[in-house]
Amino acid sequence: MIHFNEHTLSNGLKVIHHADNHSPIAVMNLLYNVGSKDEEPSKTGFAHLFEHLMFGGSKNIPSYDAPLQEVGGENNAFTSSDITNYYVTLPKSAIETAFWLESDRMNELAFTPKSLEVQKKVVVEEFKQNYLNQPYGDVYLLLKPLAYKNHPYQWPTIGKKIEHISEAQLSDVKDFFYKHYRPNNAILSIVGDFEFKKIIDLSEKWFGDIPQGEIKERTLPIEPPQTEKRILSVERKVPQDAIYIAFHMCSRTHKDYHTTDLISDILSTGESSRFYEELVLGRQMFSELNAYITGEIEPALFIVGGKLIPEVKMDDAEQAIWELLNQMCQVLVHENELEKVKNKVLTIDAYGKSSALNKAMGLAYASLLGDTNFINSEKEHYLKVCRQDILKVAKALFAETNSSTLYYNKVDHV
Repeated sequence: MIHFNEHTLSNGLKVIHHADNHSPIAVMNLLYNVGSKDEEPSKTGFAHLFEHLMFGGSKNIPSYDAPLQEVGGENNAFTSSDITNYYVTLPKSAIETAFWLESDRMNELAFTPKSLEVQKKVVVEEFKQNYLNQPYGDVYLLLKPLAYKNHPYQWPTIGKKIEHISEAQLSDVKDFFYKHYRPNNAILSIVGDFEFKKIIDLSEKWFGDIPQGEIKERTLPIEPPQTEKRILSVERKVPQDAIYIAFHMCSRTHKDYHTTDLISDILSTGESSRFYEELVLGRQMFSELNAYITGEIEPALFIVGGKLIPEVKMDDAEQAIWELLNQMCQVLVHENELEKVKNKVLTIDAYGKSSALNKAMGLAYASLLGDTNFINSEKEHYLKVCRQDILKVAKALFAETNSSTLYYNKVDHV
């Protein structure tokens, strides 16, 4: 059980604190409620670009890293379709340094043409290296717009194309900052050996006078139900043929989310999973075959993806996958099989809560979902899943009309 206290500043910044007296290290996590789903279709990749820009200096602090390194601290960040998350770990005696740094860049970035050009080059290089010049790197650039036709989940966090990043203007960047990077669009979580009053006092001191923004309610395009199978076939210079099948699934807060997550575990988590036993080890059709959920806040994707053993035909590989998926729709899973994946969830949950950083991130994310205590209660949702739930959700999930299939064919020359 993670005990916590909450407080909201007058400018809308939500503050969460968990007292952890087992470590001399403290964690500050700052979650901004903005991700790639908040971008314009003609200006994608901005949320991720902004993650980089936040380290390019703020109004009063030209270097973010230098003061942090002086007190023995570390930092990092990540962007997803739904959020942008920044975190700092440092000695608890230096916690005010984190408040100083994060509040200054929330208040106002430096916004220099030089910083923008530097970070644009970094992100463009990342785009090339991870998505264009790496085997299978463009899978999500192809699969997501195949599955989504209306919703902004149709592009990955890196963006649709390099030009959206390379052509970004300073005015675009400033607009994005003042639209989303406001205290009433953020959640601050602190884990460390502190009294809650001290955290509130520091929050008021450093963040209290930052003006709130005019955060508009999201009105994202709704993805209509898919009614026919979609197919895309591409040729790439890669080591092996591969296949990826995406199915539309429920949202993060839907009652079927945890059932869907357990289905992915039954299919491909561990060497006793169905995919591994049947198609990797048994029939030796795939060198690897995975099932996983993308897990976004809004209706997400359940993805099956694998690399074929040489000489295995694509049609045979696809048929073998569907045989196991249809089996999930027709026959109740064995009780022991369900208990096994539930136990793995409990193990992962316990392990995650042993880390101060994971607790800080988990508290902020649970709060974003609408209930901070969800960090404690979520495991109960997994434990309540029964065999009949698995069968019911699988039937709805694994409909051929709900599938988008990417055939990734190996060729010697492109």
